[in-house]
Amino acid sequence: MSLNTITVSLHQLAKMIDHSLLHPTMTDADIIAGLKIARESNVATACVKPYLIPLALKELAGSDVVVCPVIGFPHGNSTTEIKVAEATAAAKAGGKEIDMVINIGKALGGDWDYVADEIREINAAVTAHGAILKVIFENDYLQSEHIIRLCQICTQVDVAFVKTSTGYGFVKQNDGSYNYRGATVKDLKLMRDSSGDKVQIKAAGGVRTLDDLLHVMSLGVTRIGATATVAILEEAKKRGIGNEPVEVSFKPMSDGDSGAY
Repeated sequence: MSLNTITVSLHQLAKMIDHSLLHPTMTDADIIAGLKIARESNVATACVKPYLIPLALKELAGSDVVVCPVIGFPHGNSTTEIKVAEATAAAKAGGKEIDMVINIGKALGGDWDYVADEIREINAAVTAHGAILKVIFENDYLQSEHIIRLCQICTQVDVAFVKTSTGYGFVKQNDGSYNYRGATVKDLKLMRDSSGDKVQIKAAGGVRTLDDLLHVMSLGVTRIGATATVAILEEAKKRGIGNEPVEVSFKPMSDGDSGAY
């Protein structure tokens, strides 16, 4: 297989996707429409805010799309006690995958005991109730050494996934605007290399096209967060990706880019 080809099926692509329904302005009607997309597309999960768990369970009943609530979202600033309580409540309410945001300031300040203890407590809380944990780093705020240390901690704690971004980690740019890179090729390679074999990688923020998805898959990513689910899967069908695995080519992202801009 050459560098820019990969063998996939449509089902495999769909089950790579956490369909993201996290924008703060989304009404219940917006959420119901988004859950319909998640159900019809047969994605892995619908990623929702915690108060929406009952609605999501109702709308997804009878499908194998699971509910993925977020906690400490999007900035990770709640106390560990509150994060544990929120994660426990989310798992008890029917969330099967829990995406939590680390305490970014503690990571940047090098208080690794705090960071590790928090991740350990939350992971224990969710797994005790039959759910799995994805740990969001928010890479735009971090340097490579922070990402490596976080991957090591998550490997030691035995979390299910490490995740690049929330999609809301905006950083002031040189022109004064706020934007984010999200999941970059460089960071995804670093996360895969720095995590144990049992820890999966989720790319979120800026994975907006089929080419983006195929490229991150080739890097060892097993899940993405996406709002462009319909466009990605429709493009896959146009390229002849169906029920049976086929080899397809993709246009790679450049090493520092994510497609976020």
